[in-house]
Amino acid sequence: MARPVIFLGPSLSHEKARSILPDADYRPPAKKGDFLRLAASPDVKMVGFVDGVFLQDYPPTPIEVYQLARKEGMLLAGAASLGALRAVELEKFGMIGIGRIFNLYKNNKINADDEVAVTFSDGDFRLQSEAMIDIRYNLFLAHKKGVISKKTKVALTKVAKGIYFPHRNYADIIDLAKKQYPGLQDIDAFKNYIQTSRKSLKEMDAIKLLEFFKARLAGS
Repeated sequence: MARPVIFLGPSLSHEKARSILPDADYRPPAKKGDFLRLAASPDVKMVGFVDGVFLQDYPPTPIEVYQLARKEGMLLAGAASLGALRAVELEKFGMIGIGRIFNLYKNNKINADDEVAVTFSDGDFRLQSEAMIDIRYNLFLAHKKGVISKKTKVALTKVAKGIYFPHRNYADIIDLAKKQYPGLQDIDAFKNYIQTSRKSLKEMDAIKLLEFFKARLAGS
Protein backbone atom coordinates (compact mmCIF):
# COMPACT_ATOMS: atom_id res chain seq x y z
CA MET A 1 0.00 0.00 0.00
CA ALA A 2 1.18 3.54 -0.80
CA ARG A 3 2.55 5.58 2.08
CA PRO A 4 0.20 8.14 3.63
CA VAL A 5 0.94 11.78 2.86
CA ILE A 6 1.01 13.86 6.07
CA PHE A 7 0.95 17.67 6.11
CA LEU A 8 2.75 18.54 9.31
CA GLY A 9 4.74 21.44 10.70
CA PRO A 10 4.71 23.29 14.00
CA SER A 11 2.21 21.02 15.79
CA LEU A 12 4.70 18.14 15.84
CA SER A 13 8.22 17.89 14.48
CA HIS A 14 8.87 15.60 11.54
CA GLU A 15 11.54 13.88 13.63
CA LYS A 16 9.07 12.95 16.37
CA ALA A 17 6.50 11.99 13.76
CA ARG A 18 8.87 9.52 12.08
CA SER A 19 9.51 7.86 15.44
CA ILE A 20 5.76 7.10 15.59
CA LEU A 21 4.99 6.48 11.92
CA PRO A 22 8.20 5.91 9.94
CA ASP A 23 6.53 4.88 6.70
CA ALA A 24 4.89 8.17 5.69
CA ASP A 25 5.53 11.00 3.24
CA TYR A 26 5.88 14.04 5.51
CA ARG A 27 5.30 17.39 3.86
CA PRO A 28 5.35 21.01 5.06
CA PRO A 29 2.16 22.76 6.25
CA ALA A 30 -0.39 22.68 3.45
CA LYS A 31 -1.06 25.67 1.22
CA LYS A 32 -3.43 26.44 -1.62
CA GLY A 33 -3.05 23.98 -4.48
CA ASP A 34 -1.55 21.10 -2.48
CA PHE A 35 -4.80 19.13 -2.20
CA LEU A 36 -5.75 19.65 -5.83
CA ARG A 37 -2.43 18.14 -6.87
CA LEU A 38 -3.02 15.16 -4.60
CA ALA A 39 -6.54 14.71 -5.98
CA ALA A 40 -5.02 14.39 -9.45
CA SER A 41 -2.47 11.78 -8.35
CA PRO A 42 -3.61 8.16 -8.81
CA ASP A 43 -1.02 6.87 -6.32
CA VAL A 44 -2.23 8.82 -3.26
CA LYS A 45 -4.80 6.91 -1.20
CA MET A 46 -4.21 8.14 2.37
CA VAL A 47 -3.75 11.75 3.51
CA GLY A 48 -3.39 13.22 6.98
CA PHE A 49 -3.93 16.95 7.41
CA VAL A 50 -2.55 18.55 10.56
CA ASP A 51 -0.93 21.89 9.74
CA GLY A 52 -1.57 24.51 7.09
CA VAL A 53 -0.30 28.01 6.49
CA PHE A 54 -2.17 31.05 7.80
CA LEU A 55 -0.12 34.17 7.09
CA GLN A 56 2.79 32.81 5.06
CA ASP A 57 0.63 31.88 2.05
CA TYR A 58 -2.97 31.07 1.16
CA PRO A 59 -4.31 28.04 3.06
CA PRO A 60 -6.19 25.18 1.38
CA THR A 61 -9.86 26.13 1.03
CA PRO A 62 -12.70 23.81 2.07
CA ILE A 63 -13.61 23.37 -1.62
CA GLU A 64 -10.07 22.28 -2.45
CA VAL A 65 -9.95 19.75 0.40
CA TYR A 66 -13.41 18.55 -0.65
CA GLN A 67 -12.03 17.65 -4.08
CA LEU A 68 -9.67 15.21 -2.37
CA ALA A 69 -12.24 13.93 0.14
CA ARG A 70 -14.63 12.90 -2.66
CA LYS A 71 -11.93 10.93 -4.53
CA GLU A 72 -12.84 7.25 -4.69
CA GLY A 73 -10.88 5.09 -2.28
CA MET A 74 -9.40 8.08 -0.44
CA LEU A 75 -8.81 7.99 3.32
CA LEU A 76 -8.55 11.60 4.49
CA ALA A 77 -8.19 12.58 8.15
CA GLY A 78 -7.61 15.89 9.92
CA ALA A 79 -6.55 16.87 13.41
CA ALA A 80 -4.96 19.40 15.74
CA SER A 81 -4.89 22.58 13.68
CA LEU A 82 -6.23 23.63 10.29
CA GLY A 83 -6.78 19.93 9.66
CA ALA A 84 -9.29 19.82 12.52
CA LEU A 85 -11.15 22.83 11.12
CA ARG A 86 -11.43 21.30 7.65
CA ALA A 87 -12.51 17.95 9.14
CA VAL A 88 -15.44 19.63 10.89
CA GLU A 89 -16.46 21.32 7.65
CA LEU A 90 -16.10 18.18 5.53
CA GLU A 91 -17.01 15.34 7.88
CA LYS A 92 -20.30 14.79 6.03
CA PHE A 93 -18.29 14.26 2.85
CA GLY A 94 -16.14 11.53 4.36
CA MET A 95 -13.24 13.37 5.99
CA ILE A 96 -12.39 11.88 9.38
CA GLY A 97 -11.78 14.16 12.37
CA ILE A 98 -9.45 13.04 15.13
CA GLY A 99 -8.67 14.38 18.61
CA ARG A 100 -9.94 16.77 21.23
CA ILE A 101 -9.53 19.95 19.18
CA PHE A 102 -11.65 18.50 16.38
CA ASN A 103 -14.35 17.66 18.93
CA LEU A 104 -14.17 21.11 20.52
CA TYR A 105 -14.84 22.68 17.12
CA LYS A 106 -17.48 20.11 16.20
CA ASN A 107 -19.38 20.72 19.45
CA ASN A 108 -19.00 24.51 19.09
CA LYS A 109 -16.98 24.82 22.29
CA ILE A 110 -14.58 26.90 20.21
CA ASN A 111 -15.35 28.44 16.83
CA ALA A 112 -12.63 30.88 15.78
CA ASP A 113 -9.76 30.07 13.41
CA ASP A 114 -7.33 31.95 15.66
CA GLU A 115 -7.69 29.27 18.35
CA VAL A 116 -5.25 27.10 16.39
CA ALA A 117 -3.46 29.71 14.25
CA VAL A 118 0.27 30.26 14.83
CA THR A 119 3.25 31.66 12.99
CA PHE A 120 6.38 29.60 12.45
CA SER A 121 9.79 29.82 10.85
CA ASP A 122 10.48 28.46 7.38
CA GLY A 123 12.46 25.27 7.12
CA ASP A 124 12.27 23.91 10.65
CA PHE A 125 8.69 25.08 11.40
CA ARG A 126 9.76 26.39 14.81
CA LEU A 127 6.92 28.14 16.63
CA GLN A 128 7.04 31.93 16.70
CA SER A 129 3.74 32.31 18.56
CA GLU A 130 1.50 30.21 20.78
CA ALA A 131 -1.86 28.76 19.75
CA MET A 132 -4.77 30.07 21.81
CA ILE A 133 -6.08 26.54 22.29
CA ASP A 134 -2.75 25.51 23.86
CA ILE A 135 -2.76 28.60 26.06
CA ARG A 136 -6.23 27.67 27.28
CA TYR A 137 -5.07 24.11 27.92
CA ASN A 138 -2.04 25.18 29.96
CA LEU A 139 -4.10 27.64 31.98
CA PHE A 140 -6.63 24.88 32.63
CA LEU A 141 -3.87 22.56 33.86
CA ALA A 142 -2.26 25.27 36.00
CA HIS A 143 -5.60 25.98 37.69
CA LYS A 144 -6.35 22.27 38.12
CA LYS A 145 -2.98 21.78 39.82
CA GLY A 146 -3.56 24.74 42.14
CA VAL A 147 -0.86 26.93 40.63
CA ILE A 148 -3.27 29.79 39.83
CA SER A 149 -6.72 30.81 40.97
CA LYS A 150 -9.79 30.74 38.75
CA LYS A 151 -9.72 34.54 38.68
CA THR A 152 -6.16 34.55 37.35
CA LYS A 153 -7.01 31.84 34.83
CA VAL A 154 -9.89 33.93 33.47
CA ALA A 155 -7.79 37.11 33.42
CA LEU A 156 -4.86 35.50 31.55
CA THR A 157 -7.26 33.90 29.06
CA LYS A 158 -8.90 37.27 28.37
CA VAL A 159 -5.54 38.98 27.88
CA ALA A 160 -4.28 36.24 25.55
CA LYS A 161 -7.45 36.28 23.44
CA GLY A 162 -7.09 40.04 23.00
CA ILE A 163 -3.66 39.70 21.36
CA TYR A 164 -3.52 39.24 17.57
CA PHE A 165 -2.49 35.62 17.01
CA PRO A 166 0.97 36.19 15.40
CA HIS A 167 2.02 38.07 18.55
CA ARG A 168 0.74 35.68 21.21
CA ASN A 169 3.50 34.50 23.51
CA TYR A 170 3.60 33.79 27.22
CA ALA A 171 6.03 36.59 28.10
CA ASP A 172 3.80 39.29 26.60
CA ILE A 173 0.62 37.73 28.01
CA ILE A 174 2.09 37.74 31.50
CA ASP A 175 3.44 41.31 31.22
CA LEU A 176 0.12 42.65 29.96
CA ALA A 177 -1.81 40.77 32.65
CA LYS A 178 0.34 42.32 35.36
CA LYS A 179 -0.47 45.79 34.02
CA GLN A 180 -4.18 45.16 33.53
CA TYR A 181 -4.71 43.13 36.71
CA PRO A 182 -2.15 44.42 39.25
CA GLY A 183 -4.05 42.88 42.15
CA LEU A 184 -3.48 39.29 41.08
CA GLN A 185 -0.71 37.73 43.14
CA ASP A 186 -0.21 34.40 41.35
CA ILE A 187 0.69 35.54 37.84
CA ASP A 188 4.39 34.96 38.55
CA ALA A 189 3.51 31.46 39.71
CA PHE A 190 2.14 30.77 36.24
CA LYS A 191 5.28 32.28 34.69
CA ASN A 192 7.41 29.77 36.59
CA TYR A 193 5.01 26.94 35.83
CA ILE A 194 4.89 27.46 32.06
CA GLN A 195 8.69 27.52 31.78
CA THR A 196 8.92 23.93 32.99
CA SER A 197 5.49 22.37 32.44
CA ARG A 198 4.21 23.60 29.06
CA LYS A 199 1.99 21.09 27.27
CA SER A 200 0.55 21.14 23.74
CA LEU A 201 -2.92 19.83 22.97
CA LYS A 202 -2.14 20.32 19.29
CA GLU A 203 0.86 17.99 19.57
CA MET A 204 -1.19 15.37 21.38
CA ASP A 205 -3.84 15.42 18.65
CA ALA A 206 -1.22 15.25 15.90
CA ILE A 207 0.17 12.12 17.55
CA LYS A 208 -3.35 10.62 17.62
CA LEU A 209 -3.64 11.18 13.87
CA LEU A 210 -0.34 9.37 13.26
CA GLU A 211 -1.43 6.50 15.47
CA PHE A 212 -4.68 6.30 13.48
CA PHE A 213 -2.76 5.85 10.22
CA LYS A 214 -0.33 3.45 11.86
CA ALA A 215 -3.24 1.25 12.88
CA ARG A 216 -4.76 1.43 9.40
CA LEU A 217 -1.49 0.43 7.80
CA ALA A 218 -1.09 -2.45 10.23
CA GLY A 219 -4.64 -3.58 9.50
CA SER A 220 -4.08 -3.53 5.77
